[in-house]
Amino acid sequence: MQRVLISIFIIFISIVLLYAGPGNQPTGEREEIVRARLIAPTEELIKQESSSILVEINILEGWHINSDQPLEDFLIPTEIRFEESDGVTFGRIQYMEPELRKFSFSDTKMSVYEGKVYVLTTITVLPDFEESELKLGGSIYYQACNDESCLAPTEYNFATLFPVVSTGEAVTEVNKEIFNRVLPQFQAEDSKDDDGEFSQIIKESGFFYTFLFIFFGGLALNLTPCVYPLIPITISYFGGQSEGNKKSLVLRAVIYVLGMAITYSILGVLASLTGSLLGSALQNPLVLIFVALVLIGLALSMFGLYEIRIPQSLAMLGSKNRAGYLGTLFMGLTVGLIAAPCIGPFVLGLLTYVSELGDPILGFWMFFVLALGLGTPFLILGIFSGSAAHLPRSGAWMIWVRNIFGFVLIGMAIYFLEPLFPEKTYYYYSLAIVAIIAGIYLGWLDKNTGKTAFKVTRNVVGVIFILLGVFFILPSDTEAGENISWQPHSPQLLQQAKDGTKPVILDFYADWCIPCKELDKFTFSDERVLAQSENFMMLKADLTHFQSEQTNALWNKFNIKGVPTIVFINKEGIEIDDLRLIGFEEADQFLKRMTKVLK
Repeated sequence: MQRVLISIFIIFISIVLLYAGPGNQPTGEREEIVRARLIAPTEELIKQESSSILVEINILEGWHINSDQPLEDFLIPTEIRFEESDGVTFGRIQYMEPELRKFSFSDTKMSVYEGKVYVLTTITVLPDFEESELKLGGSIYYQACNDESCLAPTEYNFATLFPVVSTGEAVTEVNKEIFNRVLPQFQAEDSKDDDGEFSQIIKESGFFYTFLFIFFGGLALNLTPCVYPLIPITISYFGGQSEGNKKSLVLRAVIYVLGMAITYSILGVLASLTGSLLGSALQNPLVLIFVALVLIGLALSMFGLYEIRIPQSLAMLGSKNRAGYLGTLFMGLTVGLIAAPCIGPFVLGLLTYVSELGDPILGFWMFFVLALGLGTPFLILGIFSGSAAHLPRSGAWMIWVRNIFGFVLIGMAIYFLEPLFPEKTYYYYSLAIVAIIAGIYLGWLDKNTGKTAFKVTRNVVGVIFILLGVFFILPSDTEAGENISWQPHSPQLLQQAKDGTKPVILDFYADWCIPCKELDKFTFSDERVLAQSENFMMLKADLTHFQSEQTNALWNKFNIKGVPTIVFINKEGIEIDDLRLIGFEEADQFLKRMTKVLK
């Protein structure tokens, strides 16, 4: 009897473990990575009053979820969604500042949440709410990853029941320690928002080079035929107004540059304020084509096919001699109008870029830096005013500089057309063709001639453009990874593999999966892996749309825990379980798996 009871107990435990195992409940296992609950500062909610509400998110150790604003477009952002309820309004949802973490499968840092994080909002119970209790519910939509693989995006639902009292009734304070600790972090974020996101963006190294390029672009615009002749004239005007006073001359140069900065910075803010409208419009292929055509039209004006002129009345504004510091400021404010025929196309290109970013403070600083680049010669020559007489004279070489900006504008037109290219390769080839043609034309075919130094400069610039074109043509690691003869997964192909003589490598991937892209870039692009892949049937199964019926069927059939997952199937159509790979792996280790299958 005792043996029978023990046997029944063992069978019972086995059944429990079997149905609780990860293979039979993959969805439940994924949801356990994240838990969330609602926290209020009081046990009760008060009618007609706003109350702060925190969503406390607990993330399983060893895992992370993407922040609400991932640094890569293909990643799934974390999003809190509240259920709508009659008699209740929600305020703005604020997310905590994420961590920037470097993982083994990524070349760059990622914006993620780990451990315990909070999301803040406010809730107001309206006067017409008649119930004595309020059920607040919502969900957190997230994508979880560890250092090896990423799971499919999923949702976790949460709900809390709060008593509702009228104004003046007593309430019980709770969670005081949590709110005292967490709320200052959101207040700090608000102060950052008041200053804009510029201070945060500056910390990211990529924008340093952007500002450097803009500064040198503004500096180079001084060499255009519309701006260059103004430099000695303006410096002479400063000297005449200063009557030999060095400090006054330098001050006028500073005020003049400040006027330029104000004009261009206002342009940057206005452009970025339209960012949301233009940003959505730039998803339309017709708008992209229109912007590209405008840029090409402006480029043709830089090549001298026609000239863009501003009304004479506007041009006269900046040409009048105006006394006093206010006059100097006004000259700086209007110099952009005089220089518009030459610098207008470049400024328009930057305006389009800033409007796409949609950050007014960032737009302000980008154009402020552009103005600093434009104004630097005025500052330097204001300090060393005698040097203005030694500037080289205007000449044909300025037309050559203008042609450089023409080719840059054509490159910008191709940049905006990038989403319309069927393959990334065509996009890079187009840039390469423009760069090589620019190099040959600017270096040797341009008829503008000058002294020996100018000829050497032409040749150097020509070589630089040609090398840039060659760089675009050279295959990248990612392009090399695409040389594997992948075929989309289908049951028919798997059956064909069973009847054939080749084993199968089946790669389960998703567009939002970073380790998947790292496999393509580093492992599948390796020459040895490419050569060995000829001995396999190489199949890819797309699990990007994880909620589709087909994806769920594959997920359950192959017991997928996360992506990337790579399954090795022998010639008899049987999976070799001990070779299954979950996550990223270097080419050397992956080759060992391939060799074992072939043996």
